[in-house]
Amino acid sequence: MATGKTELVNFVASETKFTKVDSQKAVEAVLEGIKDALKKGEEVRLIGFGTFAITKSAARDGRNPRTGETIKIKASNRPVFRAGKELKEAVNKI
Repeated sequence: MATGKTELVNFVASETKFTKVDSQKAVEAVLEGIKDALKKGEEVRLIGFGTFAITKSAARDGRNPRTGETIKIKASNRPVFRAGKELKEAVNKI
């Protein structure tokens, strides 16, 4: 199925009978909505699918693998996705 945004837009168009332009608008609106919620520090829960959230990564010391030099890694926020029960079950069916 979808390996990128274009394939996802094509899938939405074929499943909904929307035009590709309308499907692209719908996909981009959903992705933008998820991004905006994460920027605000909110979780996005899609029941049966999963949860998009932010995890905080503390500042830490790291090592440059090429030189072995110690470097400072800044604190950051990382988006994460946790699969829901139904999604886990669907991908683990034999």
